Amino acid sequence: MAIQRMDNVLIVVDDLEAVIAFFVELGMELEGKGPLEWRGAERVIGLDDVRQDIAMLRVPNGHGRVELAKFHRPEAITPEPKDAPANTLGLRRVMFAVDDIEDVVARLCAHGAELVGEIVRFENVCRLCYVRGPEGIVVGLAEQLG
Repeated sequence: MAIQRMDNVLIVVDDLEAVIAFFVELGMELEGKGPLEWRGAERVIGLDDVRQDIAMLRVPNGHGRVELAKFHRPEAITPEPKDAPANTLGLRRVMFAVDDIEDVVARLCAHGAELVGEIVRFENVCRLCYVRGPEGIVVGLAEQLG
């Protein structure tokens, strides 16, 4: 038995609208948003008395999604340190392939994002960078060369 696909990555956020705007500016498409009213979710995530809003965004080609969740109950827990460095254990970033890395960085920075380091060329393969967006969310950007 093999994996069929990676369906989505979940990011728990506080300001759902700001994070939606960040990912839409990146080029993702909002599939939908609203309250998650399925009680089975509590059994899946192992929390009781859950109240949350979710948003699902998809990559334009349809081959990847980011799910955002805003917990109203129970309240979300803030990780420490808030802006964890790249060598912190756990999920650190999500990487996206882009057509024009400078354009994407400029558009995201206009919305308050910041470069984590700098845009760097990796051999003759691609140009890479990390961008920290709202709520400390780090996305990697890769522009293929040639």
